[in-house]
Amino acid sequence: MHIMPAAVASLSAALLWAYGPLHAEPLGAAPGTPLSGPTYADNGDPTLAALIGEALERNPGIREAELSTAAARQRIPQATALPDPTVSLTVHGQPPETRVGPQRGGIAVQQALPWFGKRADRGAVARTRADARAALVEAQRSAVVREVKLAYYELAYLDRAIAVADQEADLLRLYETLAEARYSQGTGVQQSVVRLQAEVTRTLSRRDALLQERVAAESGLNTLRDRPADAPLPAIRLRTRPETDFDEEHLRELGRAHRPEVRVARLRMETERGNVRLARREPWPDIVLGAAWNPVGDRRDRAGRLAPPGDNGEDQFSFSIGVSIPLQRGRYAAGIREATARLDAARAALHRTVNDVDAAVREAGARLMGIATRIRLHERALVPQAEQALRSAEAAYSAGTVDVLDLLDSEAMLLDARLELARLESDYMRALADMERAIGTAFPEVAS
Repeated sequence: MHIMPAAVASLSAALLWAYGPLHAEPLGAAPGTPLSGPTYADNGDPTLAALIGEALERNPGIREAELSTAAARQRIPQATALPDPTVSLTVHGQPPETRVGPQRGGIAVQQALPWFGKRADRGAVARTRADARAALVEAQRSAVVREVKLAYYELAYLDRAIAVADQEADLLRLYETLAEARYSQGTGVQQSVVRLQAEVTRTLSRRDALLQERVAAESGLNTLRDRPADAPLPAIRLRTRPETDFDEEHLRELGRAHRPEVRVARLRMETERGNVRLARREPWPDIVLGAAWNPVGDRRDRAGRLAPPGDNGEDQFSFSIGVSIPLQRGRYAAGIREATARLDAARAALHRTVNDVDAAVREAGARLMGIATRIRLHERALVPQAEQALRSAEAAYSAGTVDVLDLLDSEAMLLDARLELARLESDYMRALADMERAIGTAFPEVAS
């Protein structure tokens, strides 16, 4: 019996090399993967920029999406790998006698080779799916940036409202002092003092409610940046409000080009195109290559011992090639119809996503313009008028021509105007964040 030669033993490796080497896809960026996520505007606010940077680095949702993308990348080498070779061992219970000696068994190796193009199509599908996962990471990052901004600007409003409540309480205490002085001098009534004390209590109660809302907003922001819920945040003050030029057509184009969800939908459509190509290749037969070694023993019969043949005991080697027979034509046809239907669904999903972008841009733009108009109305008319009305009421109250109810009405009017302006300024910044999320890139653009 002769030893199996190395050429047969390494058949599988040789076939792998000839048909296409097996290689692992690295975890880095694959073709079509965005190298950097959408930018965002911090509007010159270093505190906001620091909070966003921390959230992007530590947010568990982003980390989960990144790990899912890394896992999807590992599907690529699996999709492009060849099937494992098959090794079979044959042992004859009663070895057949041949002219050159008895054949006791044999070893065979077979390697299936998918038809040309199938592995490439499977790799392309896995790659575009991984790219779609990467685009979902960018969508998650954009969503986190928006949530940080919404929480940040809500905190800014609450801090402003708390400060206004403190100013109101101080002003009411001053009025209470004046009312007590007038009452002690006999020119006022005790009811005015009691009413002012009640207003002070109401203002302090409102301040406590605002503080509770601030705790909730602070906890939400801490969760986004993976910090303890009770981690304190300093008081936030809004900086200069950025002015914007609303060009709806330009913003729609930005959204279609940069919004991660649009990219996800496009990659999904590309994935389904690859599935259609693969489904059309499936009916093509796969190739099967094989090699066998059949060891042969020396002849030990009397004739063989007396006159052994020249090739006595020489092992036998054989090579084979075969193809699979795709008989289940109905199954392959159904696979093509399924892949085509999925491609049509992906095309419809892309169309819907683009429509969603257009609607989001329009909605955010209308909200921005409406809030900007109301802010100008408050800054130029309502707040100055309320301040003037309060000053007039204070002078009239000091002169004794109006009672405390008129003074409180003027003070409440100014309070409402200031709180409404603070609310509008916060809502304006939140609407900017919504527009930025809608278009998938920094807004206002100059702020980036």
